[in-house]
Formats: sequence, structure tokens, C-alpha cells
Amino acid sequence: MPTGSRQARSPERAGLRLMHVHAHPDDESSKGAASTARYVAEGVDVHVVTCTGGERGSILNPKMDRPGILENIHEIRRQEMERARDILGVTQDWLGFVDSGWPEGDPKPPLPEGCFALVPVEEAAAPLIRLVRSFKPQVMTTYDENGGYPHPDHIMCHLVSVFAFEKAAEPDYAPELGEPWQVSKLYYHHGWNYPKMLALHEAMEEHGLESPYAERLKEWKRDPEWDKRVTTRVPCGDYFGVRDQALLAHATQIDPDGFWFAIPRELQQKVWPTEDYELVTSHVETELPEDDLFAGVSP
Repeated sequence: MPTGSRQARSPERAGLRLMHVHAHPDDESSKGAASTARYVAEGVDVHVVTCTGGERGSILNPKMDRPGILENIHEIRRQEMERARDILGVTQDWLGFVDSGWPEGDPKPPLPEGCFALVPVEEAAAPLIRLVRSFKPQVMTTYDENGGYPHPDHIMCHLVSVFAFEKAAEPDYAPELGEPWQVSKLYYHHGWNYPKMLALHEAMEEHGLESPYAERLKEWKRDPEWDKRVTTRVPCGDYFGVRDQALLAHATQIDPDGFWFAIPRELQQKVWPTEDYELVTSHVETELPEDDLFAGVSP
């Protein structure tokens, strides 16, 4: 059953439904959270699906690296997710799979038995198809084929999301999972695209500030064709504050003194006031580039 509270909404876009599919708790706040907050404020019903519980996530905020946290990380991350979804004004479902962890070493060790990334795609997609058919979103978002970054759970999230997007619409596929539903549009997140990082990096240097992206840009193997994949830039700078509060709700994962907050919000709003997506599949007519995930969609 979905959890979370629906805040008072504007009737402006009532009847529109958006589903974000993410790998772990905190991904909904680090990827597309400002556009989520904007759509919620406009009256869109936004539902987050979280594939795993984040059980194998590291403690990335040194202030939270204290006794009792790691031992109870599963429950703590669920509590963090509750706070974040209330801040964003979304509802949410857990798919219930187990975090695969981030394999380290050369060669990398095998993934742990029973983890999300090792579940057959058709099996892992079944609960998501049920949710798609019951929530009936017009728009879905997920990660690209590389997972945004190559975490096993992010890549699996991509595979499961694309499979569910396609199969949820097929009348003869798994009728026990509900009546078929055709999602109108599928998008991939492109939050860390090169042009955005470069623009923010240059703006920081122009203001005499230290850029958190300097080393990353030096090591970036740029693919100009990849940059062209962004089709849709959603203006949402007014909601960067909501995004930041949702991020801070994930206290074990987000260091308030870390790179997430190294660039002043006012500078972000001036230099890059959008969140960026790639339209992968559309069953409605739309014209590219877009500035709205619901371009061409009717309630």
C-alpha cells in the first residue's frame, strides 16, 4: 500500500499523475526532486517507487557515523524516506527488494545472493507492473541504460522500469496484475550532464569560489552525442529549497557540509534553473525540445 501524505494541491493540473522509479531511498531527493516539488505544487499526483531498502548503503555523512546507526541502517533509512516524502508531498511504495551494495575491488566480488540486481527482470518487474496499472501514471521516469552511474541496482532499476513500462500496457500480459495501462511518456534522468556541471563550475570560478566539480570535470570523458540526449529541461529553480530539505532528510547519506551544498542556491537558480531529462518513448504528440514532462498529455 502506498504511504505518505498528499499535501493541499492546486487544481491547476488535477488529473495528471507522475511516477518516479528509483533504486534506493535518497534517489528521489537527489534526482529530479525540484521538478517533483513543482509538479506537486501545481496539482500533479506524484508517486515514488523505491526498489530496495538501501540496506547496504554506506554512511556518507560523517556526523552520522556513530554507534547504533549501521546496525539499524535499514530502519533508519525507512524513517529518512518518510521525512523526505512528506517534504516533497509525494506518496510512495517499496518494491521490497534487497540492496545489492556497491562492489569494490579488482576484480569486483560477486554480488550478494538474493540481492535486487540478481533477481530475474520479469520477476522483479511484477510488483512495479501492478503499481503502474493501479496508479495509472501518464508519465514515468527512471535511469538510463548506465543507471546514471553504474551501480548494480541503478542498472537493474532501468531494466525493470523499461520492462514494466512496456508490459503494463499489454492486455494479455499477467492479467492477475491488474487491468492494462498505457503510460504515455517514459523519461530518463540526466541530472549530471556535462554542460550543466561545466556551467556551474565556471560560475563558481567567476565568483572567486572553489568549484566542487574541478577534479570531476578533468577526469570526465566527454561524449558530445550523450549531451544531445537531453530533450526536456523543466524549470524548477523556485523549488531548489524543497529539494535541499528533502536531501537533508536522508541524514545518513547526505553531508550538509559536502558537495551537495557547495554551490550557493542563488547561483544554481541563476545559472541552471532546470532539471533535465531525456524523452525515450512517447505515445502522444510533442515537440522537442520540451520544458514540461506532461507536454502533449491530457488528464
